[in-house]
Amino acid sequence: MPELRRDPVIGRWVIISTDRNRRPIGLTQVNKNYGTVPCPFCNGNEEKTPYEVMAFGAPGRQANKPGWRVRTVPNKFPALGIEGHLHRDGEELYDKMDGFGAHEVIIETPDHSLDLEDLDESQIQEVFWSFRERIWDLKKDSRLEYILVFKNRGADAGASLSHSHSQLIATPMVPMRVKQELRGADEYYEKKGRCIFCDIIASEKQKNIRVVEENEDFIAITPFASRFPFELWVLPKAHESDFEKIQKHQVVRLAQIMKSLLKRLNYVLERPPYNFIIHNSPMRFDGLLYYHWHIE
Repeated sequence: MPELRRDPVIGRWVIISTDRNRRPIGLTQVNKNYGTVPCPFCNGNEEKTPYEVMAFGAPGRQANKPGWRVRTVPNKFPALGIEGHLHRDGEELYDKMDGFGAHEVIIETPDHSLDLEDLDESQIQEVFWSFRERIWDLKKDSRLEYILVFKNRGADAGASLSHSHSQLIATPMVPMRVKQELRGADEYYEKKGRCIFCDIIASEKQKNIRVVEENEDFIAITPFASRFPFELWVLPKAHESDFEKIQKHQVVRLAQIMKSLLKRLNYVLERPPYNFIIHNSPMRFDGLLYYHWHIE
């Protein structure tokens, strides 16, 4: 059973999950007794994953059968489990609780040979729409406070399987990194009466030094204080704090700009490992004037 433990010095909650050590590594998993184990995310191997919670596929397709385009399943080796409880316990100065939450995998394509940027824009749209739908569904559980959506591509970026996929983790607390970002944005709003992210967009568009690409609904920039080489931020031009309120026409533009950016990174860096994370507002915060969802 996973466990959440609180760092007594800085207050950060950490997930302790021994089940993660049992994840398969690489394209296939080699077993001494049984030989090569096929990729569980490939078309036709649906029985090798937990039962799907959502899928986009051909009309009339049966659940957990071939014929899907994008498929969401619970993580077989979850960092957090939905069967836990929120009861906190303590040992002297140490606080802990059951590893309650949700951990899901969004399988982006049935084709093992394709990465996200190789897909048709319509299928990339379905990937992002899957994120939206799963967030709305999980928001119904009042015990959950934050949903983190992210993608790791490549072993050096933390991916244990090479088949193109993203992940979603829902937690019963707001991560410290998110609290810091919210606090900084709120302080700026208190001083200026404006969203810091909206001001960043306006400033970067005016100077046009760090703008990488833009379309009608989104802009991609290299942040002023980049933490990593080739770091990119993708921000909606219209102010919105909640990713799950994204509209169909915005998903079309988001798929366009993400496909273009990833293909450009592939060309320059020869298909590098990468991570992207959707920075979203907490689930019980709604319509924040000072915060602006974005992808880093």
